[in-house]
Amino acid sequence: MKRKACLLLAATLLAASAAIAKPRNVTDPDAPRSLPDEGPVAVQWTDPAEFTELKFSGNRWEAQRGNWVYDLAMHLRKEAEKRLPPGERLEVTITDIDRAGSYEPGRGVQLDHVRIMRDVYPPKIKLAFRRYGADGQLVDEGERTLRDLMYLHNIQATLNNDGLVYEKRLIDDWLRHELGSGRVAGN
Repeated sequence: MKRKACLLLAATLLAASAAIAKPRNVTDPDAPRSLPDEGPVAVQWTDPAEFTELKFSGNRWEAQRGNWVYDLAMHLRKEAEKRLPPGERLEVTITDIDRAGSYEPGRGVQLDHVRIMRDVYPPKIKLAFRRYGADGQLVDEGERTLRDLMYLHNIQATLNNDGLVYEKRLIDDWLRHELGSGRVAGN
């Protein structure tokens, strides 16, 4: 019986490690295109294969690696929930992302997977949103292009190890502008 339990545990661990070992790819057909529907903020996104980040990348393979679209959507939800007045609802669709920096081809094998940060590669996010009041009526809607041409001049961001720091800052700035300070102080 002990041997059977050990074999079952080993098989479970092997399956789990195989799932973890597979690199995440934002263009995988099985990858989600929205966050789970919960709370007052709904976030979805169009096909990342059509995002500027991938279409015009110097290294498409490297650009599509990871879970960065989902991570940005989760950040958007978390920060919007802090600012959204009680009872209100926000629906956001991310339609394009061009991350800060770029992969520059021709830099050799040693640097082909390194994102080069220059002023000419600012972060950009395009999104559409709908905001509903506590009574369920549409309060505001629109499309926005978020961009920070001075992203490299923010010393706090350059000291941050988060690979999405510039994009998250775009989202934070937009939410601050769109929703105001909201309930942030009370959280």
